[in-house]
Amino acid sequence: MAEPLTLLIDRLQTPIGELLIVADEAGKLRTIDWTDHEARMRQLLDRAYGQGGYRLKPARDPGGLTKAMRAYFKGDLTAIDSLPVEAPGTPFQQSVWRELRKIGKGKTISYAELARRIGKPKAVRAAGLANGQNPISIVVPCHRVIGSDGTLTGYGGGLPRKQWLLQHEGAWPAS
Repeated sequence: MAEPLTLLIDRLQTPIGELLIVADEAGKLRTIDWTDHEARMRQLLDRAYGQGGYRLKPARDPGGLTKAMRAYFKGDLTAIDSLPVEAPGTPFQQSVWRELRKIGKGKTISYAELARRIGKPKAVRAAGLANGQNPISIVVPCHRVIGSDGTLTGYGGGLPRKQWLLQHEGAWPAS
């Protein structure tokens, strides 16, 4: 039996809750989630690597990722732009996640536009599902995708967090 993948986990207090940051030993970001959704994160990891196929080891600032996330939350929006990421997914999901990283700070797009940008304009629902299955929120900015009518829709961390992130980035008016 293969040795379980060692994943390093750190926690960061942010203005919108405690963030879990999970990286591999090479410093690539594997997942980010909120502590109030830790069970969901563990299910995702089980699905991706198999139960018993990984172990979470507490670590301080793995790969400099916690420092970068802290800088982002303090206002340096570019601090996360080039962070290395590694997340298992289908080729379609990977194409959606790559496109998400191309959405500029302070910008939003619709699910229909996301589907168009990946060359599958009729796959709006599939693009939305892939967006929702993104395991590396914030860095792979799924929060920048909104409804075609301009409303906030869907975010695994909850709509109040999505709104805060968009306001933080200057893409949404303050309430």
